[in-house]
Amino acid sequence: MTCTINLYSHQLWQRFDGWIFRDNVDAYITWMHASGYRTQTICRAIRTVGDYARWLIDHHHDGSDVSRKTASSFLSYRRKLGKLQNGDRSAILRFLGELLEAGIVLSPPVTDPHEQVLDSFSEYLRRKRGLQPSTIESSVYYVLPFLREIWNGTDDLRQICRQDVVNYVDRHVHDRSVRTTQSIFTRQRSFLRYLFAEGLLDEDLSSSIPAISGRRHAALPKFLTPVQLQSVLNACDRTTPAGRRDHAILLLLARLGLRAHEVSKLSLDDIDWGSGVISITGKAGTQSVLPLPCDVGAAIVDYLVNDRPSSASRQLFLRLQTPKVGFPTATGIILVATRALKRAGITGIANVRSHVFRHTLATDMVRSGATLNEIGQILRHLSHDTTRIYAKVDLPRLRLLSLPWPEAT
Repeated sequence: MTCTINLYSHQLWQRFDGWIFRDNVDAYITWMHASGYRTQTICRAIRTVGDYARWLIDHHHDGSDVSRKTASSFLSYRRKLGKLQNGDRSAILRFLGELLEAGIVLSPPVTDPHEQVLDSFSEYLRRKRGLQPSTIESSVYYVLPFLREIWNGTDDLRQICRQDVVNYVDRHVHDRSVRTTQSIFTRQRSFLRYLFAEGLLDEDLSSSIPAISGRRHAALPKFLTPVQLQSVLNACDRTTPAGRRDHAILLLLARLGLRAHEVSKLSLDDIDWGSGVISITGKAGTQSVLPLPCDVGAAIVDYLVNDRPSSASRQLFLRLQTPKVGFPTATGIILVATRALKRAGITGIANVRSHVFRHTLATDMVRSGATLNEIGQILRHLSHDTTRIYAKVDLPRLRLLSLPWPEAT
């Protein structure tokens, strides 16, 4: 740390004189080093943060007004001077993230009445329903426009009537696909039930949002043939670090049927090499232990020994570009799967992506004689209804149930 700071000139560090967040700059440098940033990149970032500090002190007295709002104003000011460079915005936002991690910069108070209601709804979903953050975020995303249309934000919430909800449904029932609309309406019904349960509405208006007709699991699950699956795995260039990492990820999806978010959450501590098992954190925080197949273990070891970047992160799979941290969401894993399918020339599964490997494993198990209960245990389904979709791919057994076609008379 000390030798790194000595690389910077005294003139650079003068920019932080008298700034109350001066000590956090050291933590920022430590984090960037641990994340794999080059020294040149760190120097540029510190110079940009230093300019931001001086601008704050000149325009906001003690420079304590560190927020996204002032950061945007500073970047706009820099752009007008013709001094805004690539990486300046990222440098400021990364520093704000460092302060947030330290609990220093608090989010500005929510003044929008719609967002205030949804903040309470989010807390209800987290504390009383035990939902995951991603599920809560999705609920808020779909409920916010709904609330803005049926409530002006100034009247009492009790002024919302059944006709307001019915009119909203009439306007938007055909905006999305059937499945998406079903999901959106489910979240909005949940929100209306919450308002009634909390005494914010005098009656439960959730029945004003009708169920959308659409048979669940009406289509066959999309899956890969053994030849297609092998072509996807072979499409990874295992002579490169990215190819070896992606190969290990695809094997976890294909051999164990893991969901994308389950792979993204895997940590180094989840693998018990002595026992040959791996711990999985599934939906709703459920914990499961699965055997680790030999080829999957070998691919992970190859990645860990030869390619995993040096990082303080305990996540199993890391980004290869800086910052060299774990995938924050399932999106990174989904992109790995999507690119692999595209390289192998697999088409017709645009809406399945990484989940096609899970369907493929289940389909192979069905055709190998596994029962639906066994498939449900491997895939860790919370409901037997979810597993029943795979009964439709067992064509030999389904033929036994078919009636003979009547003879022509």
